[in-house]
Formats: sequence, structure tokens, C-alpha cells
Amino acid sequence: MGIFRRLRNLFGNPATAASPEPEQIAQETPAAVQPAIASERRAQQRIDARKGTRALIIDDSATVVAALGKILRSAGYLTLEALDAETGVVMARTEQPDIIFLDIVLPGMNGFEALRLMRRDPQTARIPIVMISGNEAATEQFYANRIGADDFMKKPFSRYEVFSRIERLLDSEQIPRRKSNEKAAQPQ
Repeated sequence: MGIFRRLRNLFGNPATAASPEPEQIAQETPAAVQPAIASERRAQQRIDARKGTRALIIDDSATVVAALGKILRSAGYLTLEALDAETGVVMARTEQPDIIFLDIVLPGMNGFEALRLMRRDPQTARIPIVMISGNEAATEQFYANRIGADDFMKKPFSRYEVFSRIERLLDSEQIPRRKSNEKAAQPQ
């Protein structure tokens, strides 16, 4: 007996007292109950960045770094990892990744300070940066300041959200690019 039918029987809905029709049973299966958004999302073809796209992940949580790295590597990305902003800024300068995922709340230099440094540096100014945070106050501060990040992702994030953020930044050659290069060239 389906869960919906049980609930109806518990609450005494007279419309379901008779045996259900086969169509009604089919409608009560979990596949038929999935939200329209999920099925619509799965029906859409994802546009991926070219294979070998280099992503730098800067987060003090080894778990987040591992999870995001695994998601990206499963789609053919090469990942670079830093557990603090200072190391991440140096890696961004020397490794020149195609995209950076930068946590806001970090020990020592925070993500906002790292973002400002990278936007002022000609070597890193044009690299798209997606800020990530699970801290509500940091999220509000991000939206209040808008200091040059290209997008924002709240923790916990899904695989779908990661690729959705990247897809928004892809150019015609499937390379992540900043949408407003004028901002990238100006110091913040």
C-alpha cells in the first residue's frame, strides 16, 4: 500500500475508500512524485567547460576541498587546492587557474581580502572567482560589498549547483571567463 493511500486512510478520506485504479497506483510511486524542477533539470543538457580546465579551490575545510575536488575531477577538471587564503593567492598567481572557488571565512586572511588582492593583481584580475560560504553573516556581507566576485555558492552545495555556476561563466570556447572585463582591469 502506497504512503499516500495510507495517509488518506488514516485521515478518513472517503474518496479513497474504494480500491485504487492502476493509474492511481502509478501516480503514487516515488518516480511520479518527483518535483517537476528535478525532472526538468535532468532533462536539460549540461554545458561543461573544456576538459583539462584548471580549478583552484581555496577552503580551510579539507572535507569541502575533497568533495568539490571530486565533483570537478569527475567532469575532467584539473584541481589545485589551498587550505588558506595566503597560499591560494600565491597559487593563483603562479598556476594561473581557469576558475577559482574561494571560501569567505578563512583563518588569517579572509576570502574578501584575498579577492581584493587578486582583483588588483594584473596576473589574477581576469580569473573568474566563485565565492563560497556556509556562514549567513558572510553571505550578507558578500551581497552588501560586491567587491568583484563573479558568483556565489552557499554551502552545502550540490553537484548541479557547482556546474550551474561554472556554466554561467563559460564563453563560446567553453572556457570560464569574467563577464565584465572592464571590472577585471580596474583595481577594486
